[in-house]
Amino acid sequence: MSRRMRLWVLATGGLGVAALFVAAYLRLPRFGGASHPYGERAVAAALSRHTANVISSVNFDLRAFDTLGEESILFAAVLGTVVLLRQTRDEREVAPAPERVAPAVRRYALIMLPVALLTGLYVVAHGQLSPGGGFQGGVVVATALHLLYIGADYRALERIRPVGIYEVGDAAGEGAYLVIGVAAMVQGSAFLANTLLPYGTFNTLASGGTVPLLNAAVGMEVASAVVVLLAHFLDQAVEIEDSGTAQGKDGS
Repeated sequence: MSRRMRLWVLATGGLGVAALFVAAYLRLPRFGGASHPYGERAVAAALSRHTANVISSVNFDLRAFDTLGEESILFAAVLGTVVLLRQTRDEREVAPAPERVAPAVRRYALIMLPVALLTGLYVVAHGQLSPGGGFQGGVVVATALHLLYIGADYRALERIRPVGIYEVGDAAGEGAYLVIGVAAMVQGSAFLANTLLPYGTFNTLASGGTVPLLNAAVGMEVASAVVVLLAHFLDQAVEIEDSGTAQGKDGS
């Protein structure tokens, strides 16, 4: 295909997308008006399924299939990073030298690590009740672990971050989301339909049907994925060296 033909295809596609956006814009409710059809339906659906946090109801119930796509994007990105940053034949692993950490930084990091970790777990566990959820809480949990790298050294981080276990956690979180969706189909409903469990008592941890389960699966996947992602980038920055560069440093 010639360059001109590619430009024509791009322009045709762009015009089609623009036409769809204009058509959707013309059908939107008037700005500042009293009619909010989507919001009203979302709130009604969340209340009917005993999910106090409407955003979580949208993410893990009304559009749970879209959330699976978002989760899978992160899963695929981490998988691609692992493949691209794997150690090659012309690279070798060099133990990093310990770095001096200021006492104030060390104290702050070691005090904040358990606080940040518990905060992240709380955000994941209460995702169906209050702002937050698996995506936000998972990132907090993963970054909390890396306070040990700031407050101590890379070796200390490696001891609490066995990458193989977190790779399993990444895959398990992705798989658990799919299993919950398939379980709804086995029960006789649609994929990822919120019909698998009772809706429970409103505004409690066990409320919302499958929303807490999907939220927890996303929390596990996101936390593990971010840990694996950072682990491979840190390995490249701290431990992995090109053999030619390493030999030059050794004077060989």
